[in-house]
Amino acid sequence: MYYKNKNIKLYYEKYGNKGEVILILPGWGDTRKTFDFLVSNLEKDYIIYIFDYPGFGKSTFPENDLTIYDYAKIFYNFIQEKNLQNPIIIAHSFGGRISILLSSIHKLNIKKMILIDSAGIKPKKTIVKWLKQSLYKGLKRLRYLLPKKWNENYQRWLLSKFSSADYQALDPKMMPTFRNIVNENLKDYLKDIETETLLIWGEMDSDTPLKDGIKMEKEITNSGLVKVQHATHYCYLEQPIFVLQVIMYFLNEKKRI
Repeated sequence: MYYKNKNIKLYYEKYGNKGEVILILPGWGDTRKTFDFLVSNLEKDYIIYIFDYPGFGKSTFPENDLTIYDYAKIFYNFIQEKNLQNPIIIAHSFGGRISILLSSIHKLNIKKMILIDSAGIKPKKTIVKWLKQSLYKGLKRLRYLLPKKWNENYQRWLLSKFSSADYQALDPKMMPTFRNIVNENLKDYLKDIETETLLIWGEMDSDTPLKDGIKMEKEITNSGLVKVQHATHYCYLEQPIFVLQVIMYFLNEKKRI
């Protein structure tokens, strides 16, 4: 199914036909398929909506660049237009950014929020990172001194040496949006979250390190942190049964799988 909002055509799927509503917001670059295990176990008792973000899966990317505030507005509009009352939100990584803004800025009435290895806190710039960025900017200027026929290959070489795998994999028209998102620090919004929040974190996460989860637990008034041993940024895939049990307990399910 598709939801159209201005120039956005967002693909989503709906599972289940009874119970409370759960929205699942995947991480950046992930599609709805990475949550198949959770969906198959929760759809018996909940109505689930899960999405492909613009530019991924079956959702197309608009002509204009987006900010994280645009993403939050898209989902806020979706919830309002579908008249989804007091939904539960389960969000991984990038999806956590959207959830933070839905609860803090939009003051959406969310029953419970589950953030898994959530993004949102911008890491401090170390001296090594500052030097690397300065070197990249300097080398980037050299392309104007090169023959035009070498420019494209030189730019590709720079990206391979200085940018992340996620960034390199993007369609070039999505790169400004990616930069907009990762450069936005949402830490100051955490204190405005009133939703009861469960934080689930892989202890070995190097993308959004455990220290971010500890900071979020301190800033979000009504929150608790569960650490997942021997798990990285994708703890819900690496320890699926444990993560599911934690979620079901948080949602006040008495039964066990």
